[in-house]
Amino acid sequence: MDIKLHSCLHHPTLRLLQEPGCEITTCNLMYPLFLVNDDDAEETIASMPDQKRFGANRLRKHLEPLIEKGLKSVLLFGVIDNSMKDENATHADSAENPVIKILPLLCKWFPKLLIACDVCLCPYMNHGHCGILDDDNVIQNAASIKRLAEVAVAYGKVGAHIVAPSDMMDNRIKAIRDALIAARLENRVSILSYSAKFASNFYGPFRDAARSAPAFKDRRCYQLPSGSKGLAMRAVERDVMEGADMLMVKPGMPYLDIVRQTKNLFPQHPLYVYQVSGEYAMLYHGAQQGAFNLNEVLLESMKGFRRAGADCIITYFTPRLLDLLKESD
Repeated sequence: MDIKLHSCLHHPTLRLLQEPGCEITTCNLMYPLFLVNDDDAEETIASMPDQKRFGANRLRKHLEPLIEKGLKSVLLFGVIDNSMKDENATHADSAENPVIKILPLLCKWFPKLLIACDVCLCPYMNHGHCGILDDDNVIQNAASIKRLAEVAVAYGKVGAHIVAPSDMMDNRIKAIRDALIAARLENRVSILSYSAKFASNFYGPFRDAARSAPAFKDRRCYQLPSGSKGLAMRAVERDVMEGADMLMVKPGMPYLDIVRQTKNLFPQHPLYVYQVSGEYAMLYHGAQQGAFNLNEVLLESMKGFRRAGADCIITYFTPRLLDLLKESD
């Protein structure tokens, strides 16, 4: 018997019916933002065209039209001057941290906006690594997760709805969960774990944007090997057992098999995927060179994430996607 498929594809609505679970709505998008202390700053990022670092005043002006278009959630990263960095990430949770300063304002300006805060030490460390080091430059896990828990609680106290540890230290989810309970924040702050975060070359532009590149060596001793499957699932399972509310795979497109594997293993947990800075730059520059239409390839990549099992996509293309969603209404 000859099986014919074209009769299912001849009308746009029929084509949409062939894509169950791949719909893109504003709830499926989270917008990453870089915050700085100068209230009137709007700094360009050379390696990430159209992306900027914002001070409080500029951030408000930037977000107001996006909120009107349906922006639902953001992920905040603090960026500080090198002079403020030290070996204990003192300003990861100090009053001089731009996230600590701006987060309460965001809650006031945009009370319906879901606000997540990246929890890591690398942007605040003078050596750029994600944990506290000993004299031999070896990660001290116990000291590191204690510090990460302190930072998470600080963000929760000033209004964060979600804390998102991205460091990949062992047992940091349990440390953060216990600290939130001790601070009586467990019912007001969710944990979105970077559960399967790979040591990736696609992070390059982000490290420029966040000024967080390691000063020596790399992060392969605590982030996952790029070819890992079993270790990635062990990391995800550990985070679930320790109390993660939501899970994440990072980067996105090169790891869609891990997205699907994670969703199959833990379908009850909301799953995020991070379309990282290198993926952003790759698509942006490819379109600039005429390799493809940016809007079309962007929507295709979003459908790929959704088809693989992602519930929410963290992407720098969120403003463009909000416009595309408006156009399709």
